[in-house]
Amino acid sequence: MSMSKSSYSQYNRKNWEDSDFPILCETCLGNNPYMRMMKDKHGRECKICERPFTTFRWQPGKGARYKNTELCQTCAKVKNVCQTCMFDLEYGLPVQVRDHELQIADNIPKQGANRDFFLQNVERNSRTLGQGDGTQPIAQIANNMDQAAHDRLRRMARSQPYYKRNAPHICSFFVKGECKRGEECPYRHEKPTDPDDPLSRQNIRDRYYGTNDPVAEKILNRAAAAPTLSPPADTTITTLYIGNLGPNGPQQVTEKDLNDFFYQYGDIRCLRVLTEKGCAFIEFTTREAAERAAERSFNKTFIKGRRLTIRWGEPQAKRAADNSNYVTPVPSVPILPIPDGLAPSTSSQQRFTGSIPRPPVPPTFSAPTRLVVPNVRPMKAGEPSSSSSSIYYPSQDPTRLGAKGDVIE
Repeated sequence: MSMSKSSYSQYNRKNWEDSDFPILCETCLGNNPYMRMMKDKHGRECKICERPFTTFRWQPGKGARYKNTELCQTCAKVKNVCQTCMFDLEYGLPVQVRDHELQIADNIPKQGANRDFFLQNVERNSRTLGQGDGTQPIAQIANNMDQAAHDRLRRMARSQPYYKRNAPHICSFFVKGECKRGEECPYRHEKPTDPDDPLSRQNIRDRYYGTNDPVAEKILNRAAAAPTLSPPADTTITTLYIGNLGPNGPQQVTEKDLNDFFYQYGDIRCLRVLTEKGCAFIEFTTREAAERAAERSFNKTFIKGRRLTIRWGEPQAKRAADNSNYVTPVPSVPILPIPDGLAPSTSSQQRFTGSIPRPPVPPTFSAPTRLVVPNVRPMKAGEPSSSSSSIYYPSQDPTRLGAKGDVIE
């Protein structure tokens, strides 16, 4: 049956996408609460399926560049990603990182009639189900959605939106020294990074399908080199140190907040919060509960917007011994060993029962009961004993007080 050009165009437009608002992540949406968007119905073709769709253009915030939607909503719903940055909507990570941790097999057709047929089935199923905006939870996409993989993704993800990603591009005229707009230039006047940097070579299709993405490889390498919290060899230690509770105020993490979060890992024997130091100590009843809490909360615990510091606690006796044996080194001065008799002991009982020798007790002298004054002065050489008959006082001796025999009259 023949068909006019206008009717043929209207027939094909039935499969074109039309929407009232894009599917965006919080970073691409920006921090401007009074943002305005420009809508262009069927204004551009999708970078993945090459079908026309409704595009949106907006400025995320002051000083940011204008952003556009690059994918149609059907392709974004298939991968559960943002239409602009193509990062996962739940974790804010590249598709390659999410698929690597959750073991998601990418079996989506990438070109030809198979791709169009697959997308038509996705649209038909989304219209049949009619659930919200059509995005799929990660649990429906992933083949192996275990708690450990979820925790690893949470640990690699950012806790807050990264608005620096919305910064303007570098001005090419400024790099060549030919930009004459100065402060009115909407682009950044900075030197470009190293051209050999892998981050300078990014591709939209690689980002969407999760293959050869330099940003994802950087995140995976950083996660592989991240430190881990290993349990101590002493199995009697069941105490965890919690730091970065914040200063006094409404944003400080309280004892109730810690108890409500850590009770899920096991029974808590003691919870002590040091408000002035901004830290706390949590003691569990069993070692298994302490190890479970340390493994699942290390570098991934956020309470009231604060990332808590998790460490294993140490016994007070060991901490006191380590502090007593510590000697501050002085440059160019050798450190001499501590004598055996003065070495501090590990137990407080030995430290106070005389392991260190005490200093000798100084001698004591009793005060005289009365002043004894001789009643005669001492005799000199060659003087008869009968001449000293009067009472003699020591102050009358001319040789005292430095007189040396000279009498002052």
